[in-house]
Amino acid sequence: PDPIPFVSSEVETPKRKGRTPIEPNAAELLAIDGIGPAVVEALQDFFHEPHNRAVWDDLLSEVTPPRYEVATLESPVSGKTVVFTGKLETMSRDEAKAQAERLGAKASGSVSAKTDLVVAGPGAGSKLKKAAELGIEVIEESEWARIVAAAG
Repeated sequence: PDPIPFVSSEVETPKRKGRTPIEPNAAELLAIDGIGPAVVEALQDFFHEPHNRAVWDDLLSEVTPPRYEVATLESPVSGKTVVFTGKLETMSRDEAKAQAERLGAKASGSVSAKTDLVVAGPGAGSKLKKAAELGIEVIEESEWARIVAAAG
C-alpha cells in the first residue's frame, strides 16, 4: 500500500499549528512512532513537487483527516523543559527534540530559570555554563539514552 495515506493524518497535523501540510516539520514527524529520517526526507521531497501539492490540496478540500495525537510516554522528564547542547553523537538534534516531546517534555533551545534538565554532549559551551550557574541538572547523552529506553 501507498505510505502517504497511512501518514496523511500525521502530516496534516502541522496545519493545525499554523503551517500548511506541505511544510512538514522534521521534529514533529520524527516524534511519530515508526517515522525516521528517510521517511521525513521522502515526505519533504513529496510535498516540494507542485503536482503533489495540488493533489494534496484537492484531497484536503474533499476530506477531513481525523485528529492525530502523538502518544506521550510516562517518564521522569514528563512536564519538564529540556535543553540539548554540544554535539550529540548518537542522534540528530531534531531526533533528540522529538524524543523529548514523546516523553512528555518540552524541548527548548536556550537555558533559563524555567529549564529543568540540560543534556550536554562534547563541546558544550555557554548553555552548559549557564546551567551550572542556575543550578540546573546536567546529564550526558548516554544518560538521556537510558531515560528514553526506560520509558519504552
